[in-house]
Amino acid sequence: MDEGWRIRVRGQVQGVGFRPYIWQLARQMGLRGRVFNDPEGVLIEAAGEGLTAFVAAIPARAPVLARVDAVLHEVAVFDLPDGFEIAPSRGVGAETRVTPDAATCPDCVAEVFAPGRRQGYAFTNCTHCGPRFTLLQGLPYDRARTTMAAFPMCDACRAEYEDPADRRFHAQPVACPECGPRVWLEPGGGDAVAGAVAVLRAGGSIAVKGLGGFHLACDAGSGEAVARLRARKRRPGKPFALMGTLAMIRAVCAVSEEETALLRDPAAPIVLLRKRAEVLPEAVAPGQAVLGWMLPYTPLHHLLIAEFGGPLVMTSGNLSGEPQVIGNEEAREKLGGFVDAFLIHDRVIARRLDDSVERAHPPMVLRRARGRVPGTLPLPVGFEGAPQVLAYGGQMKAALCLVKSGQALLGHHLGELDEALTWEAFLAAEADYAALFDHRPEIVACDPHPGYRATQAAHARGVPVIEVQHHHAHMAACMAENGWPLAAGRVAGIVLDGVGLGPDGTIWGGEVLLGDYLGFERRGWLTPVAMPGGDRASREPWRVALAQLDAAGLGHLADELFGTRPLAVLRQAIWAGVNAPLTSSAGRLFDAFAAVLGFEGAQTYEGEAAMGLEARAVLGDVGAYPLGGVEGVIETAPLWQAWAQDRAAGVAPEVMAGRFQAGLARGFAARARALVEAGEADAVALSGGCFQNAPLLDLTLAALGDVPVLIHRRTPANDGGLALGQAVVAAARAVSG
Repeated sequence: MDEGWRIRVRGQVQGVGFRPYIWQLARQMGLRGRVFNDPEGVLIEAAGEGLTAFVAAIPARAPVLARVDAVLHEVAVFDLPDGFEIAPSRGVGAETRVTPDAATCPDCVAEVFAPGRRQGYAFTNCTHCGPRFTLLQGLPYDRARTTMAAFPMCDACRAEYEDPADRRFHAQPVACPECGPRVWLEPGGGDAVAGAVAVLRAGGSIAVKGLGGFHLACDAGSGEAVARLRARKRRPGKPFALMGTLAMIRAVCAVSEEETALLRDPAAPIVLLRKRAEVLPEAVAPGQAVLGWMLPYTPLHHLLIAEFGGPLVMTSGNLSGEPQVIGNEEAREKLGGFVDAFLIHDRVIARRLDDSVERAHPPMVLRRARGRVPGTLPLPVGFEGAPQVLAYGGQMKAALCLVKSGQALLGHHLGELDEALTWEAFLAAEADYAALFDHRPEIVACDPHPGYRATQAAHARGVPVIEVQHHHAHMAACMAENGWPLAAGRVAGIVLDGVGLGPDGTIWGGEVLLGDYLGFERRGWLTPVAMPGGDRASREPWRVALAQLDAAGLGHLADELFGTRPLAVLRQAIWAGVNAPLTSSAGRLFDAFAAVLGFEGAQTYEGEAAMGLEARAVLGDVGAYPLGGVEGVIETAPLWQAWAQDRAAGVAPEVMAGRFQAGLARGFAARARALVEAGEADAVALSGGCFQNAPLLDLTLAALGDVPVLIHRRTPANDGGLALGQAVVAAARAVSG
C-alpha cells in the first residue's frame, strides 16, 4: 500500500485529452499512480515527491478545450502501479461537464490536405478537436458510449490511441479510411466531394451531413442558385448563413481582430459581420447590412470549400418551422425536394444541434447551440445548496435549463413549440438531458402563460412548479450570467422584447423593472396600445402602426399610409376590444415604425421588419425622438409626433430610423439610471430580444453612461435565455425558503 493524494478535478475535463495530459504531466514530475474518468470528472491517485507542484500545474497547463472548475485533494492510501497509467473509467451517472463539439484543429486540417493515410479523410480528428456532444450517448466519456462504438479501431489507429506521444492518445473518435465512417454522394459514385462540387457549379443545391444535422448548400455567388434554393425551401427573405475561408469572408465583409478570433473559436459559430462590398447577390440576405459567416468546422467542410473554391450558402436542412434533419433516411424523405444531391455519411448523430449564432461587437450570443452546448455557468454566490431545478423556458426559441451541483446548464436552441415536430424534439431533449446528466428535478420552473406548451408540460410533471413572470426571467437570466449574488442589492432591468404575459393580463414587452431574484416591481412601461387581430398583428406590422398612430392622435396619417387596408373594421375592433389585446411591447413598436417607413405586407420570418429597420438606420449625431411621461407609463405619442414633423419636412427615412432607435435607448436609459441615482438600484440589467439589435444596445449603453450595467454575452438576450432566468428564480426561492 502507498500513501499519496487522491486528487479530484471538476469541470469540462472529459473528451478534451485531459487524461493523456495528466499522464504526461505526472511522468514529467516523476509521480506514480493512475488517472481515470468517473461521473464527477477526473480522479487521480498519485504518490511521490512534488505533489504540491503537480496540483498547482493542473489548471495552469490544461488542454485548450478544458475548463477546470476545481482541483481538490486529500491524503489517501492505495495500491499504485510502478509507473503512471490511464485506468479504465469507473462508475455511471454524471456530475461532470460535457465538452461541446470543437472545430477541426490546424494540425488535423493540415493532415487532411497532406500526403498520408488520412489525406482527404472527412472524419479526421484528435484530442484537440472534433465531435463530442453530438456523438455522446452516456458518461463517463469513452468510445463505447459514443456513436463511434460502431467503428472498431484498426491496428494503426489503435497504435495512435495508445501512444502517449501521439496527439490522438485516448482520442475517442479517432478513425481513418480503413476503420472509420465513410462519406458518399447520392446519386452518384466516385469521389464524393468532387461530385458534390460538380452539382454546385452547375447551379444545384446539395444536402450536407455535418456534426449536428444536415445543411442545405448552394453557390453563394450565384443569384440564380440562391433564388432556386429559396423557392424550393419556401424561404423568401430570411438571411442564409454562409461558409467560406477567412480570405473569402474578408472579400465581402469588414472583419476585426475580435471577429477573426470568434470565427476561429473552437465553437466555430456563425458570426454576424457588416458588409463592406456588394460582392454576393442581395438574395443571400435581403435588406440586411450584415451577413452571417462561419469557417469550415469539419474536415468535410474544408474539403468541400477547397474543392469548390468559393463561398457557399450553408443553411439549416429542415422544412420550414421544423427541427434540423439528422438522420439519413429522414434527409432523403424530407430534403429530397430541396436538393439535387446528398453528401452523406454513416456516422450517427446522437442529438441535433443547430449552428450557434453570435456577434463580436458588442459580444452577444443570439442562438446558443453547437459548440457552446452543453457548457455550464456557475451559479452566483448565495445559491449554494440549491436543489436540482428543471426550467422549461417559453414558447419561442425554446431551450431547457438544468440546475445541479452549483451549475446551470442552458440547453441548446430547439425552436418554436407551436410546431409538432419541434415539440417532439423538446420532449426528446428533456429525456436526453435527464438521462445524460443524471438529473432528477425537485422543482420545475416555467412561464405563467397557460397557452404555452412548455408551461403545460411543467404542470403535468408531477413536481412542485414555480411560475416566473416572463420579463422577470429575462432580467434574472442577465443577472445570473453576470454572477450577481443572491444577497446583492436590487437591479433596474430594462427588458425589451416582443411578447410576455404580464400579471395584469396584458402583453408586456417594453418594461423597466426594479427587483432581484426573489421579486420585482414594474416601474416603467411603454404606452399600452392595441394589437388589432391579435397574433396576426405580430405578422403584419401595419396593424400595430394603425393602432399606434391613432393612439397618438395621428389617425389621418394612418389613413394616408394604409388607406387600402380595412382600417374601419380594425378601428371598430379596437374600440370594442375584440381580438385587440393591449401590449406595451417594444418589439411591436419596432414593427410599427418599420411599417410607417415603408415595410409592406406580412413578415416572412420573426423580426424581419425590425431587422430591416436596424439595417437602414443612420446612427451618430442625428438626434433622438422624445418619449414622454414622468412615472409609470413611458408615453410614445411624443415620438410619433416628432416623426410626423420629420416626415412633413422630408427627412430621409434612414435618419428617422436612427432617431427612433436613439430615442428608445435614451428614454429607457433615463428611467433606469434614475433608479440607480436614487439609490433604489445598484446596477442596470439589459435583456430581451430587442437587445439583439447591436445599435440599440450600443445606444443604450452610451445613454447609461457610468452606471454599472449587466448585459448578456454568453447566453441569449432573447427567449433562448429565458429558462436560465426561470431556473435561478426558482432556485433562489428554494434557497431563501
